[in-house]
Amino acid sequence: MSESVLSESDLEAWAAKLGRMVVDARLFVALYGPLGAGKSTLVRAACRGVGVDGPIPSPTFTLLNQYSTPGGDQISHVDLYRIDTESELLDLGWEELLAAEHPIFVEWAERAAGYLPPRRWDVVLGIAEDPTLRTVRVTPIGAAPDPPAPC
Repeated sequence: MSESVLSESDLEAWAAKLGRMVVDARLFVALYGPLGAGKSTLVRAACRGVGVDGPIPSPTFTLLNQYSTPGGDQISHVDLYRIDTESELLDLGWEELLAAEHPIFVEWAERAAGYLPPRRWDVVLGIAEDPTLRTVRVTPIGAAPDPPAPC
């Protein structure tokens, strides 16, 4: 587990490295933190880091966005903020999403607590005392490789 305090530009630079590792290792990334902590910023920077072009909006209302890298890899970006029940999670196609074995970033992962895969990174983002900075703590779970050190 590593913990750092990062500026937004440092968070984006670190997330670009993280994105490359996530795609290469086909990892699930569970994102935690309050509104405004940088979850969508992290996913956007991770996707840019692997060459995703075009808009990368938060899927708050669509719940799931999928992107393709220039190399043909698919990345899923899920936002569970509006999910309240287990049946809503399953209606989203959660089991099929996990079975696809491609990189997945999930915001508000605590809403799928009993359904998270055993191999993943848990990333907890927070707002530091200086509101322009973000705290970042990453924990590899199961057989997940160690994440890149934050910048």
